Amino acid sequence: MSSDMRVPVDVGSGAPDSGTGPAVETGTAPVAGGELYYEAAGSGPAVVLLHEGMLDLTMWDEQFEWLARAGHRVIRYDARGHGRSSPVEGDYAHHEDLRALLAHLGVGRATLIGHSHGARVALDSALAHPDTVAALVLAAPGISGRTFTDPFLLQHIREQVAAVSAPGGVKRFIEHFLRMWVDGPHREPAQVDPALRERVRATARATVTAHADGMGRGAAFEVGAAHRLAEIRVPTLVMDGDLDSTDISANAHAVALAVPGARRARIPAAGHMVNLENAEEFDRELAGFLRGAAY
Repeated sequence: MSSDMRVPVDVGSGAPDSGTGPAVETGTAPVAGGELYYEAAGSGPAVVLLHEGMLDLTMWDEQFEWLARAGHRVIRYDARGHGRSSPVEGDYAHHEDLRALLAHLGVGRATLIGHSHGARVALDSALAHPDTVAALVLAAPGISGRTFTDPFLLQHIREQVAAVSAPGGVKRFIEHFLRMWVDGPHREPAQVDPALRERVRATARATVTAHADGMGRGAAFEVGAAHRLAEIRVPTLVMDGDLDSTDISANAHAVALAVPGARRARIPAAGHMVNLENAEEFDRELAGFLRGAAY
């Protein structure tokens, strides 16, 4: 079952606001075995914001409104097992969920702007359903089919898994998430903006609380983009922070090397959360790319 409505929503903005923000359509879109919660605003060429794993659509607050004001139909949604979307109940594929969402909204082609796991979904979508993808913006990208090798990440992944069944496990599980994907290998927690850490912590905690029962109930099928990047034929921008892990830097390099015409932008003074830590530079790169991308 799905529902749609147009209501004023305070979506936040990384750009100056001269008054009431654009009207925001909210609703749910049916997908196989569940539904996705989404928000959409503006008109023009469609762009879709795909969030990081364990977070939700609010990680795009800094970009959502200004993209709508800049002449785009901007869509963001909670992936299955996140935010206000359905919990995982069985096997599924994120790229198929995205295709169903676009069909529900009547969007034929869209530019996909994905962060980390969202970039992973964007790449899979460009390979599985190339007719639906106009361009790609991949921030701190994950790539399906590539494994982690950075010792820093591997250590925290091991400790994160061990924390699941230990006393105080949820708190420790989330702290390891923050160490990997907010602090990164080059900083201690005290060196990171505490407001950023708390914002990400609160969202990750909400995800774990709402969707813990769905963990392990199904597998997410992927395309295996690591060996197929050269097949992508759309304008592509990849961005990564200079304080992120070596695995993410390697992913960004792999995309820039293999995808024909892809451009890489290194975002200074930022770890994994590039769109939040250095929103000004991220937004500048994104706006320039969108102006030049051929729809």
